[in-house]
Amino acid sequence: MPLLRRAGRPGLLGMAARTAVVAGTATAVSGAVQRRQINKAEAAQQEAMMQRQAIEETAINAVSGYAAPPAAPAAPPVPPAAAPQLDLVSQLQQLGELKQQGLLSDAEFEQAKKQLMGL
Repeated sequence: MPLLRRAGRPGLLGMAARTAVVAGTATAVSGAVQRRQINKAEAAQQEAMMQRQAIEETAINAVSGYAAPPAAPAAPPVPPAAAPQLDLVSQLQQLGELKQQGLLSDAEFEQAKKQLMGL
């Protein structure tokens, strides 16, 4: 016996299937839209926080008179190597003058010289 098909509106099963497809599609689209909105809101919040921090740093620097550090750290200054020797030489000269004036004995002069030389 051949199945007779009704023309016109779909049957109960067809209507239920169509409703399920429409509802599933709506749920998927709604979830995607909601995720996109959440991501946008989080990005905007992070950007606002970064702007707020930059403004606060600028205000703190302006109030304290402190300039922002340069982007690249500056190389540390090289200490002059000749300065300690000149200081040592001048101290040895002073010791020699004190010895010549008779204010230091030979033993005291040698002891002070060893202390200056780090021996």
